[in-house]
Amino acid sequence: MRTIAIIGASLAGLRSAQALRQQGFDGRIVVVGDEVHLPYDRPPLSKDFLLGKCEAVPLADQEDLDALNVEWRLGNRATALLSSGEVALQDGTIAADGVVIATGGLPRAIPGSHVLRTLDDATRLRNALTDAQSVAVIGAGFIGAEVASSARALGKEVTVVEALPTPLTRVLGAEMGAACGQLHGDHGSTLITGVNVDSVNIKHDGINPEVDGIKLGDGRHVNAQVVIAGIGTRPATDWLAGGPVKIDNGVVCDAGGVTNLKNIVAVGDVANCAGHRAEHWTSATEQAQVAARNLLAGDTVATHTNGGYVWSDQYGVRIQFIGRATNDVRVEDGSIEDRKFVATYRDGANPEDVVGILAMSNARLFTRFRRNLK
Repeated sequence: MRTIAIIGASLAGLRSAQALRQQGFDGRIVVVGDEVHLPYDRPPLSKDFLLGKCEAVPLADQEDLDALNVEWRLGNRATALLSSGEVALQDGTIAADGVVIATGGLPRAIPGSHVLRTLDDATRLRNALTDAQSVAVIGAGFIGAEVASSARALGKEVTVVEALPTPLTRVLGAEMGAACGQLHGDHGSTLITGVNVDSVNIKHDGINPEVDGIKLGDGRHVNAQVVIAGIGTRPATDWLAGGPVKIDNGVVCDAGGVTNLKNIVAVGDVANCAGHRAEHWTSATEQAQVAARNLLAGDTVATHTNGGYVWSDQYGVRIQFIGRATNDVRVEDGSIEDRKFVATYRDGANPEDVVGILAMSNARLFTRFRRNLK
C-alpha cells in the first residue's frame, strides 16, 4: 500500500494513524475530519471543560503529531465512498489503497436542546450555562449524568428526566443503575424517571427565541432555561449510503474490523464488529491496533475482544464498569449507601465466574477484581 485514507480525525482516527506508523507503514496517510480542530479528548468536555477548569485537551502534542508525518484535511467532510479505493470529499476526492472508517457517532437531538459531542457543542453549552439558573437534562446515562453533575457544581437548579424506570438499567442492571441514579438526589438534583419528554418549549419575544422549560409526556412542565439531550448516538454512516461497504447499525465488519472489502476497515463508535458496536474510549484505541494490522496484512490476521470498560465521573464520584451485567450481582466490598463499593456480576450457568465488575469510588479494588474477569 502506498496511500491510506483515514476518515475521521478524532480518537479512533488518530489511534489508527499511530498504529499504522508503529506497525511499519511508511507510505502516505491522509486524515480527513469534518471538524477544524486537531484531535482532542472528548471525556473532559462534559466535566472540567464545562466547569471552566480546562480548554480543549489534545490527544497528542504537536511534536508527536509532526512525527506521524500525516496529511491533515480538517474542516473537510467525506461525502461518499465512491469505490474501494476512492473517497469523495467536499473539495474533491482522495485515491487510496486502503481506507480506515473512523467517523464515530452523531448525537440524537431534540429540537430546542443542546447536544454534547464535539468541542464546538461544549463551547456553545458552556456559554449557555453562564447566565442560566435552571437546567434540564434529558437522559440519565453517563453523559447526561456527567452534564447534570457539572451544571449542579456551577450552582444551577438541575432536573434530570429519564424515560426508563431506572437509569442505566441496560448497561448496569436495575439494582446498580438505581445506585448510580441516587447520586443525583444526594447532590441536590431532581431525578424524574419513567416518563418521556414531549417537547422543549420555546417562547418568542419577537427577536430571539428562548427555551421555556420542557413538557413531559404526562403533561407536567419542568422549568429550564437550558436543555441538554443526552439520549445516545447513531453511527455516522450517512455518507456511506449506497456505497460498496455494508451498513447495518454502523459499518459491518468482523472481529478484526475488516469490512466486506479487505482494504477497508472500521474502528471506534461507527464500527459494528461481529454484531457489536462499542461506544467506549478504550475500545477505539484497542480496535485501532487490530484493524491497522489487518489492513496492512490484507486479511483478518488478528481480532479484538471488546472488554466493555467504561468510566464516568459524577458528583465527585468515579464509576468504573467492565464486562457485562447479569441478574446475579453481588456487593463484594463496601456499601451502596456509602457510595463506595465494588460489585461483581456472575454468570448464570457458572455462578463462580465473574463476568462483570462495577466500582464506585474504589479504583484499587476494581483493578484487583478485574484480574478475575472471565
